[in-house]
Amino acid sequence: MRMLAMRPPTRLGRQERQNVLKGLAFIGPWFIGFLLFTIYPILASAYYSLTRYDIVRPARFIGLANYREIFLDDRIFKVVLGNTLYMVIVGVPISLAVAFLLANLLNTEMRLRSFFRTIFFIPSIVPVVATAMIWLWIYNPRYGLINSFLASLGLQTIPWLSSPAMAKPSLIIIQAWAQGSVIVIFLAALQDVPRSLYDAATVDGANRYQKFWHVTMPMCTPAILFNLLMGLIGTFQSFTIPWLLTQGGPNQATEFYGVYLYRNAFQFFRMGYASALAWLLFLVIVVFTTVVFRSSASWVYYGGEAR
Repeated sequence: MRMLAMRPPTRLGRQERQNVLKGLAFIGPWFIGFLLFTIYPILASAYYSLTRYDIVRPARFIGLANYREIFLDDRIFKVVLGNTLYMVIVGVPISLAVAFLLANLLNTEMRLRSFFRTIFFIPSIVPVVATAMIWLWIYNPRYGLINSFLASLGLQTIPWLSSPAMAKPSLIIIQAWAQGSVIVIFLAALQDVPRSLYDAATVDGANRYQKFWHVTMPMCTPAILFNLLMGLIGTFQSFTIPWLLTQGGPNQATEFYGVYLYRNAFQFFRMGYASALAWLLFLVIVVFTTVVFRSSASWVYYGGEAR
């Protein structure tokens, strides 16, 4: 068998070399920023997770001691993980259901539809600190909007943020309220459902509920999958609203993963331990994302896909 002769590499012309250099010059600032602000922090946190580091003194390598402490010695970590999983397993589906139902309402023919769409989208663009201050006033046990209304009716007020039993449901209400961007994605998915499917369902004698369950829901499952994944990732990392409203209280009822990580890093200055917590959080998110993706084959429908 005759071996094919290898062609010598062709040299770039002068103009081609100049184009390559110009391209490298254009991407240079982004590439340097990517190395400094993305790759380096990732590698540094991986190293610090294997050290005892408090910013003041040099990092001291201790191997897997931080991870061992998390799983074997840290009692608060179990509470933190339970609180976070509660928000993920309970809060995310409730928020998605509320957003999907509101999107269906806003997709119907009605007066002032554009106005209502704008109203429901506004919470997603309000700064997080302003959102926290608004809800802190709404949930105020004495002067809050809800409790003032209940008191005017002679009903018992609700300790929204001061009760361990009510703290997490109160935060879920805020999470469901600020679903404007999710509603927009659902609206786009709803408007992409072919009208012919609804007409065929009508001919087959389907009622409104059957159309919703057998036509609307399957055709919107790609958007549901996307919003579910974004909700899972965002809820696992939630920090600002819980910190501003409760700072982990009452009685550690809202001590979520992001709050606990921040507390170890910037209050206790246990940077090595906080880095280990961050890498564990990354692994937990990867596991949940993988499980959702693997399960999506049985419930996500893409138009034109053979089942």
